[in-house]
Amino acid sequence: MLARKSIIPEEYVLARIAAENLRKPRIRDRLPKARFIAKSGACNLAHKNIREQGRFLQDIFTTLVDLKWRHTLVIFTMSFLCSWLLFAIMWWLVAFAHGDIYAYMEKSAMEKSGLESTVCVTNVRSFTSAFLFSIEVQVTIGFGGRMMTEECPLAITVLILQNIVGLIINAVMLGCIFMKTAQAHRRAETLIFSRHAVIAVRNGKLCFMFRVGDLRKSMIISASVRIQVVKKTTTPEGEVVPIHQLDIPVDNPIESNNIFLVAPLIICHVIDKRSPLYDISATDLVNQDLEVIVILEGVVETTGITTQARTSYIAEEIQWGHRFVSIVTEEEGVYSVDYSKFGNTVKVAAPRCSARELDEKPSILIQTLQKSELSHQNSLRKRNSMRRNNSMRRNNSIRRNNSSLMVPKVQFMTPEGNQCPSES
Repeated sequence: MLARKSIIPEEYVLARIAAENLRKPRIRDRLPKARFIAKSGACNLAHKNIREQGRFLQDIFTTLVDLKWRHTLVIFTMSFLCSWLLFAIMWWLVAFAHGDIYAYMEKSAMEKSGLESTVCVTNVRSFTSAFLFSIEVQVTIGFGGRMMTEECPLAITVLILQNIVGLIINAVMLGCIFMKTAQAHRRAETLIFSRHAVIAVRNGKLCFMFRVGDLRKSMIISASVRIQVVKKTTTPEGEVVPIHQLDIPVDNPIESNNIFLVAPLIICHVIDKRSPLYDISATDLVNQDLEVIVILEGVVETTGITTQARTSYIAEEIQWGHRFVSIVTEEEGVYSVDYSKFGNTVKVAAPRCSARELDEKPSILIQTLQKSELSHQNSLRKRNSMRRNNSMRRNNSIRRNNSSLMVPKVQFMTPEGNQCPSES
């Protein structure tokens, strides 16, 4: 505006803007890390430059099941249409080779009735009628206008061949549709994981914890949980391993390592010397380039199919010094689960050091708990004092309101000079 009105020269304005832009520090946003497993459980992996594409055709059934629904339906529709057209051509060739088409063209309407016993297929006069007869044979409609005769053994062979091909197409189509609708990952949609994982103290040890639950009443039989850490590492020889997988043991009192997933459970991993998280502190966790993958496997009770649910937690999704709130309560003799608090956490006292430092100096945990207890007592004192102050203010305000509502006494003077008190 000032430059347009010629109050300040335009060259000065441009130079000032350029100088301000140079002074501002340019902060580049940190690029988000590529996840190996998405939160939904899908593998974030792209296969490129696959030269041997024929291997997929060797297992054609699995290829059809893995395709998307629209591609599968297009393939089945085209297979039916192609089979109908192919056998329509064959029926037309049979009729043409036997001379049925010329016979129907040359004979009059009165003489056509006698042709039914000499032709291979009755009323097949053109390719259109041959196509309609092909559909009737394969779909077993049977309108009654066209039918086979005993004149042509070749036509009988074509009929048997078309029936076999139609049965094969129907069997493959039904099998693929059944497998696509009953796939294992459909059941995994109702197996949920907490949005965040937490690290807190449990039984005197730092533990990595997350919550898992099943929304359906039908159970997952022999359910087991596996945890892996995926990170980029470099060997002493200088070899870079972009996806280095490390197993994490799960703290489970049951020897079979199976869980009874009838209600949401908190899966716990004790961070000890065997854990890849042993040397990581709360400060180091922010800069760590790692991903914790959780895999839940089990057998579906209703179908008997093995299912698998997956998720992952990166460093930004791990909350240090938090704990999951309780969501299972007993109401009228029945255990009730509140899924609205499934991923809710609360802050708890936890040392900010690594598990190694905590093992070397156990006093850190005691000091942390003492500080937490003192802060808790101070917060209780402040809360009680605030309550007392609020109650005193409330009482004072009530007294002032009552005093303002009191009716004043009015005195009247009589002619004799006596005072007559009265209230108005």
